[in-house]
Amino acid sequence: MTGYAYEELRDEEISLSVEIKGYNSRYLDLFVYLPPFLSSLEPEIRDYLSSRFSRGKVEAGIRVKERNSDIYLSVNQKAAKVYYEAVAGLAKELGIRETPSLSLLLGMEGVLEIEKNRDDNRYRKLIEPLLKNAADKFEAERIREGKHTEDDILSHITVLEEAAKTVASHAPAMEASIQKNLKDRFAELLGDRIDENRILAETAVLLMKYTISEELSRLSSHLAEFRAETKRNPSPGKKLDFLCQEINREINTIGSKTPLLEVSRAVVEMKDTLENIREQLRNIE
Repeated sequence: MTGYAYEELRDEEISLSVEIKGYNSRYLDLFVYLPPFLSSLEPEIRDYLSSRFSRGKVEAGIRVKERNSDIYLSVNQKAAKVYYEAVAGLAKELGIRETPSLSLLLGMEGVLEIEKNRDDNRYRKLIEPLLKNAADKFEAERIREGKHTEDDILSHITVLEEAAKTVASHAPAMEASIQKNLKDRFAELLGDRIDENRILAETAVLLMKYTISEELSRLSSHLAEFRAETKRNPSPGKKLDFLCQEINREINTIGSKTPLLEVSRAVVEMKDTLENIREQLRNIE
């Protein structure tokens, strides 16, 4: 969700620029920076940017520099009088024979009031196309980065799929191991008085408890849904985050059931890969 865009307009009367910067963030965090005299346009700009972007820390700055603009100058006589009396009183109190000069009074804050002839609608018409062009460029940057992120995430999904195949290939060995361990325990306890039917019944119970076929089936389904969601949804972040939770649940269950070292290694690889995916999903809308 990182990106940068800049648009500028220059002519004999005005220089106006729009700059948009974006950083990774799970939610939309929008900052708009305007000159004080354009503060009335902030709600419109916020609404527009919110309609274009739904996630990320987005900073939009608009700068205006005017040339040869009409200004209105007025004198605040009341403020000048207050300043004069205060300074004159101070001079008298200190025994200084001096009266406040005009240049001193004019330099006092609020004596000269300068107001430029500004029309919000005029600035709106100038800003709107610049803001749209900047937002288009910014979005194109995010799409370009998003494609690289998508490719990286899907490469991790491939790793998960291959690891799941490795686990599935060891499923028969896991069941055989359960059967052998159970038979060895019966033989240790009962010697030659082994009841084959009892062994078969106990084995069936343990296989129902420790088999991972259902987990593998759900894991495969979640991985397929993950791929499909990246293709059909332009803003898949929330759904993919949910699928990662479900994938993690199946991986943990498989890890808790397996007695085989090879499967445990595959589970560790899947957990590490899934964590990389979840880190990347923080950058996805």
